[in-house]
Amino acid sequence: MAEPNILLTRIDNRLIHGQVVTQWNAVVGANLILVANDGVAKSDVRQRLMDMAAPAGVAMRYFSLQKTIDVIHQASSDQLIFLVVDNPTDVLALVRAGVPIKKVNVGNMHMAEGRRQVTASVAVDDTDVAAFKELRDLGIELEVQRVPSEPIEDSGVLFE
Repeated sequence: MAEPNILLTRIDNRLIHGQVVTQWNAVVGANLILVANDGVAKSDVRQRLMDMAAPAGVAMRYFSLQKTIDVIHQASSDQLIFLVVDNPTDVLALVRAGVPIKKVNVGNMHMAEGRRQVTASVAVDDTDVAAFKELRDLGIELEVQRVPSEPIEDSGVLFE
């Protein structure tokens, strides 16, 4: 079976919003944006809100992590997939289950209780750091970049 065409996997705790669809998808060129998130998969309201930000001609799918794992290898070779997830732990779960993710763009992880700010748009806690270390050890390329027009930042900050 052919490997799915995952063009980019992005961590953004906002998931789908104007920045993702207007800037990243223009660069990535996906015809399918797949949000892998258990909460969104169960929420018609959140899905409808995200659909409003969808670019014309781009299909949107909202799958739980398990459904993503179960169906990703059935993707058509014509599907050019932009995979969006909430956090590095979810990416790690997908990778451990065989989803062929080679590169992760870390775009936005909000500051919250127990997190430390490592870039202007990324805050991590110890669980995030452990997940990023395991992803790195599994050979996954990690890049920190808020928007495509800004330079890629040093991914070493993800391990602090």
